[in-house]
Amino acid sequence: MKLVGRYDSPFVRRVAVSLHVLGMPFESLSLSPFSQAAAIRSFSAIGRMPVLILDDGDALIESAAILDYLDERAGPSQALLPRSGPKRRKSLRIVAAATAACDKAVAINYERRRPVEKVLDDWIKRCRGQLDADLWELETFRKPDWPDAGRLMQPEITTACMVGYVRRVEPDALPAGRYPSLDDLSSSCEGHPAFIACPENYYTFSRESPT
Repeated sequence: MKLVGRYDSPFVRRVAVSLHVLGMPFESLSLSPFSQAAAIRSFSAIGRMPVLILDDGDALIESAAILDYLDERAGPSQALLPRSGPKRRKSLRIVAAATAACDKAVAINYERRRPVEKVLDDWIKRCRGQLDADLWELETFRKPDWPDAGRLMQPEITTACMVGYVRRVEPDALPAGRYPSLDDLSSSCEGHPAFIACPENYYTFSRESPT
């Protein structure tokens, strides 16, 4: 398989980390959505990342669809989301909050790339309010009843990838100590071999192998 996209995207990174956790070999094509947009469109007509090129040549886009495929391929005993019941619902809610936080941080980051005179401060303020609400919700989720499978699962993977991204593009949203549970989660995940294999500053083409 081939994974198209850079690890500085939390959506690409969560797929790459998941592939490592599942022990599924893949080749990383680290393409920029800005300077290499045409190359990305050769894999995905709409130019979205990540793209997972399967062994048969079929292409999957959007990280949620890719992760669903990986769970199906891994089977119920190894899947990164619980199969059913309250744990699955809770896990999906956590993942939804984390991806929503990613969306708002991405929106803020992209807005600030515009010429200064065109930046919409009210839009940034609105997105930042939603980002703060998502972070607080995740912090409260973590304290009482975060599902524990005894191994790294998708709620942890997606949330840790989100924390890393937010710290890089909107650092004052996640100062040390404001969200202690998220701090602990991030520290634990970033020390895992699957995360170490997929650093955010990964920009070059290379062959990946499972950790």
